[in-house]
This record gives sequence, C-alpha cells and structure tokens, in this order.
Amino acid sequence: MDSFESNRRNFLRKLGLTFGATLAATSMISANILDTNENPSLTPEQQAFMNNYEKWMDEFVKVIRVQKVDPNDLENNKKIVQLSEQAKEWQRKLVEHMKDENFARHYMKATERVTLEI
Repeated sequence: MDSFESNRRNFLRKLGLTFGATLAATSMISANILDTNENPSLTPEQQAFMNNYEKWMDEFVKVIRVQKVDPNDLENNKKIVQLSEQAKEWQRKLVEHMKDENFARHYMKATERVTLEI
C-alpha cells in the first residue's frame, strides 16, 4: 500500500470515528443500548436531526464508494471535505442528543451502515 492510500484510509477512518468519539464522550450510554429490540421514539427535534444525518450518510456512502475506486477524483475529494465539515458542525448537538438513551439507540443503528462502508 502506498503512502497516499494509507493516508486516505486513515482520513476515512478518522472521519468515521468522529461520531464514534462523541459516543465515547457521553458516559451515560450503556453497553446494552443496542441489545433491546424496542423501536426508539424520538422528539421532533431529534427526528429532524436524524433525518438530516441519514441524508448526510447517504451522501457520505456515495463519496466513500467513489473514493475506493478513484482516490484521485478531485470533485469527490472536495465533497468528502464538505461532508466532514458538516459533521463537525453537528457535534455539539449530537452530544446533547446522545444523553437520551432512545436517541442513542436510534443513532447507533443508523450509523452501522456507514461504519461497514468505511
């Protein structure tokens, strides 16, 4: 693996861990959040956040797929930067929402597909 490929993988891994790090910072979340089969109900604000996040994930998955095939695609790389900046803007709100176990459960389930893609 050349250094560019290694740097690309590290960047994508770090971007994927941005949200994971937020989880680690919220100590109120227990390990059994994903163990329940309940369908978590969200507040309207949380639902709006998740709707935006899921749209973001759709776009992120698209650019990751392109990145895997053509790491030199400049337009795609610009999209990755834009998407990562959007993710940074959400962190404070995400930390707040993650204090709610129902939201955390919903978020973790939604995040699984991006994690698998990375």
